[in-house]
Amino acid sequence: MVLDRVSLAVEELEAVRLKDLEGLDQVKAAATMNVSQPTFHRVLESAHRKIADALVRGKAIKIEGGEYVVKRRAGQGRRPRRG
Repeated sequence: MVLDRVSLAVEELEAVRLKDLEGLDQVKAAATMNVSQPTFHRVLESAHRKIADALVRGKAIKIEGGEYVVKRRAGQGRRPRRG
């Protein structure tokens, strides 16, 4: 059996992690992601819709793409990535 799937961008996953798992408010989470609060809200809402679709309809979730920065160990700086 092959499952239908929902694609979740890395930004959407990070928004869910910061808000739902870490418990940050939207202003702090938006600042952490270096985006405005309205942008953070749109990204989070999109992620919630996709996750709900996958859970309710039995779809797989594939995390892919997006633009993100991988933090290196303290003192080693940051390096941009594209997925």
